Amino acid sequence: MKLHFKKFGSGPPLIILHGVFGSSDNWKTLANHLMSTFEIYLVDQRNHGLSPHSDDFNYQVMTDDLEELLHDAQIDKCYLLGHSMGGKTAMNFAVQYPEKIIKLIIVDIAPKRYPPHHQNILQGVHSLKINKINNRKEADDLLSTTINNSGIRQFILKNLSRNPEGLFYWKINWKAIEDNMQAIGSPLLSHAVFYGEVLFIRGAQSDYILNKDKSLLTKHFPNAVLMTIQKAGHWIHAEQPAQLLALIKQFIKYGKR
Repeated sequence: MKLHFKKFGSGPPLIILHGVFGSSDNWKTLANHLMSTFEIYLVDQRNHGLSPHSDDFNYQVMTDDLEELLHDAQIDKCYLLGHSMGGKTAMNFAVQYPEKIIKLIIVDIAPKRYPPHHQNILQGVHSLKINKINNRKEADDLLSTTINNSGIRQFILKNLSRNPEGLFYWKINWKAIEDNMQAIGSPLLSHAVFYGEVLFIRGAQSDYILNKDKSLLTKHFPNAVLMTIQKAGHWIHAEQPAQLLALIKQFIKYGKR
C-alpha cells in the first residue's frame, strides 16, 4: 500500500509513526524541531489520516507498508520512531529488517499483548451522527457524554474533516480498526529479536510499560534502554514535548547510557 506521508528537513532519514486513532499531524510540532538535523518522514499508517483504507489491518501488513515506503523512497537505512501502535509497527519492522535500522525509538508501548481498551472512544464515535452536526463544537459536546477527557476528544476530532460540499466525514477507517482491535493489541512474536540500539520511553503516569515489563524489553531488544518522563501519560509528545525531544536528541547523538 502506498502510504501518505510528509517529507521535510535535511540529513539522515527519520521516520515517525503515530499511534491508533492518530495521524502524522500529531507529530508535526516535534518533527519541526528535528528537521534541521534529519530528513523527516511523517507517515499516516493505513486506515489513518490520508492513507488508503483496507479491511486488512495488522502488524504484518503495516510492516509491509513501511518496507514499501522505504523502497519507493530509496532509503537504505533510517532512524525509526513509533508511538503506541506505531511503536508496535516499528518493532515488527526492526526485527524483520534489522539492516535498515540505524537506531530505534519506541514511545510508551511494550512488545506484549494489550487487551482492547478503547471502548469508550468507539462508543462515542458510534453515537456521533456526523451527517447531522453543523460544527466541531456540536461534535465535541456529543462526544463529551462518553469521553470525559477534553484532550482525547480533540485528538479524536482531528480525524473529522469536510468534503467539498461542506459535509463532515471521517478520514479514519473506524470499522477496520474496530474489527481488528485484537490484532492491534497483539504481542511481538516470541522468537523475535533485534540487536540494534533501542530507546524505550514511557510516561510516568502511563501504565503501558510497567516495571515488570523490563525483562520482556531486553528479551526482544538486548541493547535497549528504558527512560521515564515525569508528569506524562500515554501521549508524551503532547504532554511533555520538550523532555521527549531532549531524550530523542541525546539517544540519537550519544546512544544508550
